[in-house]
Amino acid sequence: MDLREDREQLFALLGSPETTPEFFERVADDVDWTVQGTHQLAGHYTDKKVFVAETFGRLGALMQHGTQLEVKHLFLDGATTIAELHALSTTLDGAPYDQALCWICRFDSAEPGAKIVEVRAYLDSAMVTWTIMRNEQLKSGS
Repeated sequence: MDLREDREQLFALLGSPETTPEFFERVADDVDWTVQGTHQLAGHYTDKKVFVAETFGRLGALMQHGTQLEVKHLFLDGATTIAELHALSTTLDGAPYDQALCWICRFDSAEPGAKIVEVRAYLDSAMVTWTIMRNEQLKSGS
């Protein structure tokens, strides 16, 4: 398998909550993951389990069928892959989670099967804030 095919298959795993854990098997336990922005999920994470719980876990619980991301474009340069993603999810209150994301990912090598060791993630802060505020209230019955 060549590098492009490997990366395409890897990021395609984000399309379903059932396969997302397989994606995270290829993320280093001590990943350096920064979520840019001014929203509740923004921050610097250095532990994969904490990152998954505080971002995918928190947001996924506010979606009717979990977090679903579609790959729009992948750009590869050696051990770096830039993924342009689009959310396909629907929030608990029935609104589309129309979110565009860009992840700049550094892998531990430029070989197929390599692990992600660093990510800089960019997304729409207003969309995250609105989704969390509205749907966490809905979920709690407030």
